[in-house]
Amino acid sequence: MAVAPPHLFLPNMPPPPTTSAVATTSPPPPPLTQDELKRMAAHRAVEYVKSGMVLGLGTGSTAVHAIRRIGDLLREGKLTGVVGIPTSKMTEEQATEAGIPLSDLESHPSVDLAIDGADEVDPQLNLVKGRGGSLLREKMIEGACETFVVIVDESKLVDHIGGTGLALPVEVIPFCCNFTVERLRELFPDSGCRAELRRVGEKQVPFVTDNGNYIVNLYFERDFGDLNEASDRILRIPGVVEHGMFLGMATTLIVAGKLGVTVKEKSELAG
Repeated sequence: MAVAPPHLFLPNMPPPPTTSAVATTSPPPPPLTQDELKRMAAHRAVEYVKSGMVLGLGTGSTAVHAIRRIGDLLREGKLTGVVGIPTSKMTEEQATEAGIPLSDLESHPSVDLAIDGADEVDPQLNLVKGRGGSLLREKMIEGACETFVVIVDESKLVDHIGGTGLALPVEVIPFCCNFTVERLRELFPDSGCRAELRRVGEKQVPFVTDNGNYIVNLYFERDFGDLNEASDRILRIPGVVEHGMFLGMATTLIVAGKLGVTVKEKSELAG
């Protein structure tokens, strides 16, 4: 008869755990991608859409999620009588594919709700938009709406406009565009401003907007001060059509981040 070695007999030793009693922990879910965050914010924004509304349809990688969601709800019969006004030719194509009936500001000069993304958002809900080149049509349509819902992921939040060091776009006419570029650069000598005509492709030809204009990108090393004053100075330059600062226009901000979706209303801002 075999006898266990003495060192295996330990007093008051609990029996070894069974397999079913062993605690197991599942790995944490992977973090959401930036595109998934954009989709979360866009779907939350579409909750503001009601049947019969005239909608401003934004342009870009965030707004397209809202367009597709609106199209889904129309096909399901959960929304009816909606009319969209696209802010770009690209958006027009996306909305047509989604099955959204389209119109324009001449037929519908009053817009109930616009949904669009932004490149930067400061604490007062001032925006930089138009790095995709659609800033003029976006500003026309979103300036005509009663409610403007901005959808972003948390990477777009900044302390002040221009704070990312990325481009503040300005739409200009092609005529003597290099002269206009230089005038824009000279506007902000204390802010380390760099002005560059946006170029694309292997041949580096000027980027052309849906309106046949060019885009000048302004880059700032430092804060360029009062936004309204900066806006006025830019718009006073002959040859400038519009800039990408959307000041005081957003009524609602929806932000998707690691902790979920948050909503900020303009009416909640102090002062």
